[in-house]
Amino acid sequence: MRTFSFSPEALDAIRYERYHHPHPRVQQKMEVLWLKSQGFTHADIAGLAGVSRRSVQRYLDEFQQGGLPRLRRVPWQGRHGELEQHQAALEDYFLDHPPRSARDAQAVIEQQTGIRRGLTQVRAFLKKVSSSAGARPGPSRPRPTRTRRPNSCKPSSNPG
Repeated sequence: MRTFSFSPEALDAIRYERYHHPHPRVQQKMEVLWLKSQGFTHADIAGLAGVSRRSVQRYLDEFQQGGLPRLRRVPWQGRHGELEQHQAALEDYFLDHPPRSARDAQAVIEQQTGIRRGLTQVRAFLKKVSSSAGARPGPSRPRPTRTRRPNSCKPSSNPG
């Protein structure tokens, strides 16, 4: 088993970032380091931190190779959609010509960009475009409420 030594400054950073770092994956990595600094075994660390033993080893390898800056990296950025390059033009078009339905928007998107997307993807794109344009959501319909009906089967309180 490898031994790790943690400087007091590193321990302070680990102690703080295991609860306060903005990314939950980095918090989890810091939790693994904290438990390692407290002398727990890899199996115990895996159980307490909710990760696999292999993840514990991987996080410790990262710390050994690059210190805390290496552990703070989040290597994935997410997928970029094909419509992103057309977002500004579509946003301008939809601000001038609001679609009446997702199906109308789907047709416009295909006509303007040549990209066909399903209705669910079109709705998500419209939501993204409207939020980036600063638009407020429209008023929603009031939800129907239940009205209490008097219980006509109830016996009257006046016996007589």
